[in-house]
Amino acid sequence: MVALLVAACVAGLVDVPVQAADGPGPDARALRRQLRELTTAPGGPPGAIAVLKRGSRTEVYRAGVAETGSGRPVEATDHMRIASTAKAYSGAVALRLVDRGELRLGDTLGKVLPRLPRAWHRVTLRQLLNHTSGLPDFSADPKFLKLVSENPRRRFDSRRLLDFVAGRPLEFRPGSRYVYSNSDNIAVALMAEAATGCRYEELLARLVYRPLGLRETSLPQGYRMPEPYMHGYDVTPPNPPEDVSEVLGTSGVWASGGIISTPKDMTAFVRGYAGGRLISDPTRRQQLKWVDGASEPAGPGRNKAGLALFRYTTRCGVVYGHTGNFPGYTQLIAATPDGERSLTVSLTTQINKTNKPELLERVRSVEENFVCALLRS
Repeated sequence: MVALLVAACVAGLVDVPVQAADGPGPDARALRRQLRELTTAPGGPPGAIAVLKRGSRTEVYRAGVAETGSGRPVEATDHMRIASTAKAYSGAVALRLVDRGELRLGDTLGKVLPRLPRAWHRVTLRQLLNHTSGLPDFSADPKFLKLVSENPRRRFDSRRLLDFVAGRPLEFRPGSRYVYSNSDNIAVALMAEAATGCRYEELLARLVYRPLGLRETSLPQGYRMPEPYMHGYDVTPPNPPEDVSEVLGTSGVWASGGIISTPKDMTAFVRGYAGGRLISDPTRRQQLKWVDGASEPAGPGRNKAGLALFRYTTRCGVVYGHTGNFPGYTQLIAATPDGERSLTVSLTTQINKTNKPELLERVRSVEENFVCALLRS
């Protein structure tokens, strides 16, 4: 089961800020009901929370519990594993370094990280950020999965994770295809460290956490969760939910999915990041050159991939953001292109196209309804 859970881990024009959707949309009561129905669906999460923020006004929707048997509701200040939304944070670090001239989007692995396999040397930072690199995915490597299965809390050297696939060639010519890979953001973090001489964790604190006021966000190496936290569950009927919050260590995902945060902090992050507050306009224009590709799991509406950011085109308008899933957790962060309106949705079980495809489509539908509520005048 652990192996399955771990494994699950054309340029467009720049969009103008979307206008708020006019006309009727889902009301608060309907949104609460839909969130509650997710928590009672077969295989659904024991807990769910959605945070909508328009300007300074915040609305919090919640259903279920933070821990089964406790009756405690999920709170916006509860910690959780943010899964692959952490890739947006590594993108924020890299793009800020591009702004400072310490990295360039055209910099190659061969130039910045010459110790990596020669076959990978042509891959650029841009291709890593939009998942067109062709790097083989270390998290799907049989040896890596075997080690995790033997000891889910094993402490990996996060900076050597790419060694698991170092003997393999690229999966395709760089820039020719889109394939989501956890290796990409490991390489991004390593490039950031090589360019600055600073540890990635310090770069996160200096370039992302502090400017956006993220006080409850961290990138640990172990398996412990800080209190209070939403407990994450494996929900496989007819078995009762199994708490997997602290089953896996995060050293084996690191920059591709190891961050712990809260819905409150994630709201602050996505408003700043998707709204372009962290980077210059020229770098922003490069970030918003879209290619065909969906986040994992797919977000609401039609998905396109930019540089560590996805465009979700819904029936009510466009938002930018990222999704993620990790054992016990499923995440969506999204905001309007100006960052003035944002949505964070957190569920306490892993839902993706492999393990629960029908439930994922239901989740995406609910997410789209929340986007419509967010954009409504």
